[in-house]
Amino acid sequence: MDSKNIPKPAKRSYLRNVLGREYFTLRRQLKWLKDSRSFARQEPNTKLDHSIIRHKTMMLRPLRDVDMYLQYNKITNLRLAIAPLDGIVMRPGETFSIWRNVGRPTAKRGFLDGLVLHNGKIEKGIGGGLCQLGNLLYWMALHSPLTITERYRHGFDVFPDINRKIPFACGATLAYNYIDLQLRNDTQDTFQIKLWIDDEYLNGELLSDRPLENKYEVFETDHLMKLQPWGGYTRHNRIWKRTTSLIDGMTHEELITENHAIMMYSPLLSS
Repeated sequence: MDSKNIPKPAKRSYLRNVLGREYFTLRRQLKWLKDSRSFARQEPNTKLDHSIIRHKTMMLRPLRDVDMYLQYNKITNLRLAIAPLDGIVMRPGETFSIWRNVGRPTAKRGFLDGLVLHNGKIEKGIGGGLCQLGNLLYWMALHSPLTITERYRHGFDVFPDINRKIPFACGATLAYNYIDLQLRNDTQDTFQIKLWIDDEYLNGELLSDRPLENKYEVFETDHLMKLQPWGGYTRHNRIWKRTTSLIDGMTHEELITENHAIMMYSPLLSS
């Protein structure tokens, strides 16, 4: 893999960050007003029969130098965010957008302070922790024929791989509303997203109106940690999707993304 040098991140002023965020938020809202696409909606009375994939992620993880109350607040934020997403049906040609359905996470709506990542540092902010939802939905989408039309990830690798069960950089970060996860149904099938929370996990399931004709696998290659000229470490890899026909066994491999991130911990740390 051609892992280029990554420059040391530049620090921007608080005012520039705020103004930039509001500019991009307004631009996305205007785009929604003009958008002619058909967006997926909740259909409470629809229940599809064929499970494509189930996935779950632990809600509470003790993290170094992070107050646990922020993680408990995250659970509240996740409950509020999945309410307008659970049961969404994606019919052929429709697009799914997290933020178009969830809306702006505000204190007035009940969202609490949670963990947010800003320039590689852990901070707190209203609605923090919703990236866990983006990660779960993105992982399920990778194991389906849905087309991922919009996805972002952090440019920083914040936590070591303790208990990591999926390859590095298989997540999707979120920030209202211009950093979104959007999926498009380019098939002739109908899909449905189910989301729920139990005592330990955020759970998700992707269903279809008929069995799929393919099996999907996601894997990593070219993993590398590199010391940069400015003294920090960066992490790199490639994520691939392998599609195997359940009819004739033919396989196809597709490069999904090439990731480069600045590490916020020493690669020599042990578990």
